[in-house]
Amino acid sequence: MLYKVKLKNADDHVLLDDRVYEWLTTEPYYVQVNLVNNLRKHSSGCAVFQKTWKKADGGYKTETLYLHKLIAEKFLNNARSKERNLVGCKNGNKLDCRLENIVYRSRASASRKRKTSSKVGYTGVYKENNRFRAVISINRKAVHLGMFTTPEEAALAYNKKSKELFGEEGKVNVLKKGMKKEDD
Repeated sequence: MLYKVKLKNADDHVLLDDRVYEWLTTEPYYVQVNLVNNLRKHSSGCAVFQKTWKKADGGYKTETLYLHKLIAEKFLNNARSKERNLVGCKNGNKLDCRLENIVYRSRASASRKRKTSSKVGYTGVYKENNRFRAVISINRKAVHLGMFTTPEEAALAYNKKSKELFGEEGKVNVLKKGMKKEDD
């Protein structure tokens, strides 16, 4: 069964498996703090629980629990390794906290999944004069893939090389103007 939990500060919902929902609603501490009903959308786009506690010295301490990390540590800890120690979502939706969507990734893989900051709108594509250069990073070195007439052609070249080098963990640009995702 799939549970949709409404966030307190947004119109969005978090998706949870029945096993996860049951754990979050029966684990004594999470019941005490009413975690399921106090989830908020973080500025990073994921679901968090935050509570501020008054300390004995008069100061305050804020506890922040990232839901996807909490779930991964409880249910997927055997998938964690020294290299793959960052929690991410396979489909890119940080509010989809179903077990099948949560994965441990390497820092390099997580970096490839970030949104692009390219002015052109595609990862690895840069405008130079009236043409577009495709570049990919291999072992921290920029590798030139070619010059192209359109940004979409350059993005296709990037996509092809990314899949060749990184397989499923490679970043793939989603193309505008109805073009194919990759060169088949």
